[in-house]
Amino acid sequence: MQEFGKKNPSVNLSDLGLNVGIAHWNLSPEELVKASLDLGQGVLNDTGALCVNTGKFTGRSPKDKFTVKDAITENSADWGDVNIPISPEAFDKLYDKVCAYMAGKEVWVRDAYACADPKYRLNIRVVNETPWANLFCNDLFLRPTAAEIDTQKHDWLILQAPGFLADPAVDGTRQGNFTIVNFTRKIILIGGSAYTGEMKKGIFGVLNFVLPHDHKVLSMHCSANEGKDGDVALFFGLSGTGKTTLSADSQRALIGDDEHGWADNSVFNFEGGCYAKCIDLSAEKEPEIYAAIKPGALLENIKFHEGTNKVDYADASITENTRAAYPIDFIKNSKEPSYGGQPKNVFFLTCDAFGILPPISKLTKAQAMYHFISGYTAKVAGTEVGVTEPQTTFSACFGRVFLPLHPTKYAELLGKKLEADTGVNVWLVNTGWSGGAYGTGSRMKLSYTRSMITAAMTGQLDNVSYEAHPVFGVLMPNTVPNVPAEILSPRNTWADKEAYDKKANELAGLFIKNFAKYADQANEEIRSAAPVALVSA
Repeated sequence: MQEFGKKNPSVNLSDLGLNVGIAHWNLSPEELVKASLDLGQGVLNDTGALCVNTGKFTGRSPKDKFTVKDAITENSADWGDVNIPISPEAFDKLYDKVCAYMAGKEVWVRDAYACADPKYRLNIRVVNETPWANLFCNDLFLRPTAAEIDTQKHDWLILQAPGFLADPAVDGTRQGNFTIVNFTRKIILIGGSAYTGEMKKGIFGVLNFVLPHDHKVLSMHCSANEGKDGDVALFFGLSGTGKTTLSADSQRALIGDDEHGWADNSVFNFEGGCYAKCIDLSAEKEPEIYAAIKPGALLENIKFHEGTNKVDYADASITENTRAAYPIDFIKNSKEPSYGGQPKNVFFLTCDAFGILPPISKLTKAQAMYHFISGYTAKVAGTEVGVTEPQTTFSACFGRVFLPLHPTKYAELLGKKLEADTGVNVWLVNTGWSGGAYGTGSRMKLSYTRSMITAAMTGQLDNVSYEAHPVFGVLMPNTVPNVPAEILSPRNTWADKEAYDKKANELAGLFIKNFAKYADQANEEIRSAAPVALVSA
């Protein structure tokens, strides 16, 4: 086997059962870009970013993600349609098949790690079939120093072989593509899909098991930033609700845009980069992200303006889930190292397709727990295979599909964090519709959302008057600087007030129905925060 690049001299891929032809270890971004271009696997745009097509899969495929059911997971994982079991024997056979498929091939290997807080560092080795997937791993995971690479032993292995297809009848998968997590062997095995997000979210799932289960650290699907005075803010929400956009604030240091842990004395990033949606991206709306698309960044599934290499960010002909991956330090105000202290403000971002929830409201501890468990939003088009327009959904902890444990485990940890620090403010922010439901109303202006969040973080909402929402009970401020007062109470934005009341009752019913599956494990304080339907509606 030929080997090129910087590697740990004590490690050989044969130790992993791999007998490849050529292994490129820890190549620089420049080398990986050149290899991708030489192999005809990508092109450069006008700003020097590498542009690739991920093929058949342009989003995650949750129904094809499996967890090995073994001594570690059998009595801990929340088995069901999110955590789909597969046997250790099936995994072992499929792993051997993938290794056989990789025999003699050219591969790209990277040593990386997750968790910026050294107490929780998770070392990762990635073996990719394509150089641009290895570039993605360089951009998204944390990057060890050259000295660390010389001695780093990996805790987890990601083996990604998009060219390998499973035989469902023999291998126990649903179809040819698969992602399988094995907590005993500490391997994430990916086949049949080149969508890079499977690697990113594979490690996220691992941390969602290990950190709460072993360390009592709350793992979170959220972004985080820090003000000049050291105040940390968290932004929860599913992909497309605004985590990346709203946390990329030129006046605040970015800790991270998607995945974090909340320990006793820190909030820390799991990653070393950002994976931003870039549909309709512009320098005017999102200048920090726009400026990050430069040499070393990776653009997925975009299209160019005809006859040029200038990206047409409005073109969704491949997918609406167009993505940009780049190291976090491509954001000029990112924080290094990427962790901070205890949060002062927590924002739950929801894309309300009903147009019922206020654009911003303050939550009690009980309401915070209730809305965290509920995780109401609308799936945004393109984020998952088959989603073409916003769909109402409840995703526990704003990331149900990434949770190996039962959602109440994470909610209980959140409650303990809020009990330990009474100075934390929790806000519910609707980045969805106002003045009517999806199809009738209009999407909340980003400038208004930014103004509301800024007001919350700078204390401008500490002493204003509030009124309770008649159905959900959340506290709506009557004034917010730079935001029209008439939009703060959503009922006021509807021409037909009776229609609003009816739709509010409908949404309340959906919340109550969804929460029923968690109610028997929730305490009375949490249950008391449920919405109350209007009698007259």
